[in-house]
Amino acid sequence: MTNSLQNRAEVLQDRFALKATSYLSAATVDLPYDISERLRAARVQAVASRKIAKTQTAGSVVNAGGSAAMTWGSDDGLNWWARIGSVVPLVALVVGLLAINSIQNDNRAQEVAEVDAALLTDELPPAAFADPGFVQFLKATR
Repeated sequence: MTNSLQNRAEVLQDRFALKATSYLSAATVDLPYDISERLRAARVQAVASRKIAKTQTAGSVVNAGGSAAMTWGSDDGLNWWARIGSVVPLVALVVGLLAINSIQNDNRAQEVAEVDAALLTDELPPAAFADPGFVQFLKATR
């Protein structure tokens, strides 16, 4: 489907180019010879640069098990840099998640230690907190 859309886009671009060229060519009839030659040379250069740009940006698409993958040529010199550049954010994410986990575990342990210290230094024994009448005791002491 993407291939047919790409072909349709290319056909539409070519049609537009032909129309634009015909309008420009119709207007060049009244121009002097030297100007028309410069315009022709500019058109040739534009078409040549369009073809070069098209071949430079094209990559190969490999069909692998129902999915498509775009491959890049090995002449880029960026292959290893691209791999390193894609691994660095992943490593940073894992390190960040491990740091968050460690900080949360420390905070939980500190909260539990504070509760335990409050229970042990309180005047009431820990069994009193489990007693159903403890709420009544708290209300009476206020």
